[in-house]
Amino acid sequence: MRALPHAAWLVALPEAVVVAANASAARLLGRTAGELVGVPAEQLAASPEDLAWWAAAAAGDWLPAADAGSDRGLPALDSDTVFAAADGTARHVRRSISVVRDEGEPAGAFALVVVVDRSPEQAIDAEREARLAELEATLESTADGLLVTDLAGGLRAFNRRFAAMWGLPETLLLARDDEAIGRWMQRSVLEPDAYARRLRALLDAPLLTDTDRLTLLGGQVFERVTRPLWRDGRPQGRVWSFRDLSERIAAEERIETLSSTDALTGLANRRVMAEWIDAAARTMTKAAARPSAGAGGEAGGFAVLAIDLDHFRQINDSLGHAMGDRVLRHVAERLQGCLREDDRLARIGGDQFAVLLTGADARAAETTARRMLHVVAQPCALEGAAFTLTCSIGIALAPSHGRSADELARHAEAAMRAAKRTGRANVRLHQMRAEVDRRSHMMLDHAMRQALVSGRFRLAYQPQLNLADGRIVGAEALLRWRDPEIGEVSPARFIPVAEETGFIVAIGDWVLAQAVRQAALWQQRGVAVPVAVNVSALQFHQAQFVERVAGVLAVSALPPHLLELELTESILVHDAEEALARLRALQRLGVRLSIDDFGTGYSSLAYLKRFPIGKLKIDRSFVQGLPGDETDAGIVRAILQMSKALDMRVIAEGVENEPQREFLVREGCAEMQGFLFAPALDPLSFEERLAAARAAAGPGGEAGGGAAGGAPRMRLVRG
Repeated sequence: MRALPHAAWLVALPEAVVVAANASAARLLGRTAGELVGVPAEQLAASPEDLAWWAAAAAGDWLPAADAGSDRGLPALDSDTVFAAADGTARHVRRSISVVRDEGEPAGAFALVVVVDRSPEQAIDAEREARLAELEATLESTADGLLVTDLAGGLRAFNRRFAAMWGLPETLLLARDDEAIGRWMQRSVLEPDAYARRLRALLDAPLLTDTDRLTLLGGQVFERVTRPLWRDGRPQGRVWSFRDLSERIAAEERIETLSSTDALTGLANRRVMAEWIDAAARTMTKAAARPSAGAGGEAGGFAVLAIDLDHFRQINDSLGHAMGDRVLRHVAERLQGCLREDDRLARIGGDQFAVLLTGADARAAETTARRMLHVVAQPCALEGAAFTLTCSIGIALAPSHGRSADELARHAEAAMRAAKRTGRANVRLHQMRAEVDRRSHMMLDHAMRQALVSGRFRLAYQPQLNLADGRIVGAEALLRWRDPEIGEVSPARFIPVAEETGFIVAIGDWVLAQAVRQAALWQQRGVAVPVAVNVSALQFHQAQFVERVAGVLAVSALPPHLLELELTESILVHDAEEALARLRALQRLGVRLSIDDFGTGYSSLAYLKRFPIGKLKIDRSFVQGLPGDETDAGIVRAILQMSKALDMRVIAEGVENEPQREFLVREGCAEMQGFLFAPALDPLSFEERLAAARAAAGPGGEAGGGAAGGAPRMRLVRG
């Protein structure tokens, strides 16, 4: 027993107590061999089988039969069981109990208990079974159909997804008939012969890895991937994976449709139109390169039309967006009816459409465009609502106006906007000069923004004189800009660009702050000079404009009456009630208000009578012809008479010679400014001119708009 490699102990029968144990048993049971002697056997092995065997042994079943020749006795117990080890863990063991007789003692015997620890083997088996279960669960839960074949193509295994994808009948699955399953699969594909050839080629190349697509008769598309199955370093078969791509392909088709089609009208969208134009441009370029194209290189020319519905917002606002959508679909049908088979129509956004006219020159493009104008303008009647639509169309020609979708679409849209500016419901061909002007406009806008950030703007101040006594009564702040690259830039050039882009608001704020700061500085030096600042309509209508003026005055501590805001006539007619409220707020603030370039806009006596305006400025265009031009003279007299009736002062700008000044004096004009006295001056030169004016006025005289008393009149000199 001591020589046995496994735990063993000897039990005396029928007492069923341990009489000896080996070292392995002592380690397994956590006791010494001596401590095990005398322990009841059923305490060491206590499974139901063990207890039953020890009970039988106690009953004497181990004794031989009384009749001669019989070999009856207690059979050996040999089975797997769970054993509690000394460390408290359960051990899977193989336990055997057998009777050992002592030939010298016929009435006595022993039972030998041998315990073989199978826990490591059991753990390996359990791990193997767990992994196999996980693998089977994974294979069955995957979205892919899986098939394993041997080298000859015989089926070894497959998952339920594979059977479902191929629609294999239950009878075939139960029969496991490889040939029948193979025939079923071949009959299921759209091209069975090609399928069979490919399958044979794969079976003939056991090391080949391959991917292809199969289309079934029902329309499903499978992606089939096959790889060799290796074992012991050699290919033993193949693993096939038939992923169903049908949903993915359908989704891709839906995505492609959404990305290329306008959902409302079913027409192509802007992206597809761009692709069409680029394709037409490539075709044109190839055609032009052929010798038959001729010297002009115009072969394959085409036209791009940009179409925009006029006042379409009124449809949405008055009839609702649902009706607006119906109108857009209706317009799309009308436009499509004007086109040839090879022409292309797209909706590129909102109420805008684009057309590609193949093989069209300017005349053909304009003819088609005017046909579109006509059909769109036909009366519409939807759900009892009758109305008429018009559209504006711009045309760009390839190659003369561009060779890319971006260029041609941009030029066509610019021409369309030009058609809208000229009254709508019209056709306009792109003008290259306008494109040059737009680029210049864009570059100037960029340079202008950089100039403000870089401090390249400056203010000059043109003196304003009282015509009665020659005193300087104010100064107009005029913006100047010298660019390091393009030199001195005239305000007449950059101010319109600033107004169009909206940058005039930022410029106007800067001018206001600078002019008020300068006026405050002059006041600190003892000279109170009112400063006039031009205000654009866009700047005036900013929500916080009055607060901005008040804040600038507060920061510089300039008395409000020393600031005059020169407003354009358009301010008075655009939202008159809002303008009146804002003007009254400025009046309460204490600043002076005047109308700049009077007579060139759309002012009316009714507005002038209501608004708190204190001064009118006669535009230089009416002063230039004085006194000889009777029309100019009549206009100036009318302005002066009207201002007298309205109790307003009048200042004339652009006075350049003595006859002009004398005429203005005779007619009762109060003030003037112009080159006859001085151009716009830098602040230092203006201060010098103020000092000269004071000296000319004599002792006690003033030159800042205060009471001059009997000061002598200033001598006029050209600046």
